[in-house]
Amino acid sequence: MNFEFTELGGDAFAFQLIKDGTMQAEITWTMLGDVMVMDHTFVSQELRGQGVAKKLLDRAAEYAREHDYRMEAVCSYVVTAFERYKDYDDIKA
Repeated sequence: MNFEFTELGGDAFAFQLIKDGTMQAEITWTMLGDVMVMDHTFVSQELRGQGVAKKLLDRAAEYAREHDYRMEAVCSYVVTAFERYKDYDDIKA
């Protein structure tokens, strides 16, 4: 899946999957210094159960590593993923 990096305005950013003009999935965050405060994850009903939220988080984590950022989990999905997977230990704030 190809997630598009989007500036939402101010210090807010997202990776989004838009199909035919409709939001299919997104993960959003606000930058606080060098910390990505992960505040929202959305996956459309038709894509749920396919691991799309994890793929979004993986893409955001890759972005964090590319820019030497850390990630703080606020969104319930990200909080759960941080607890469940060791994949993100290197970038947790």
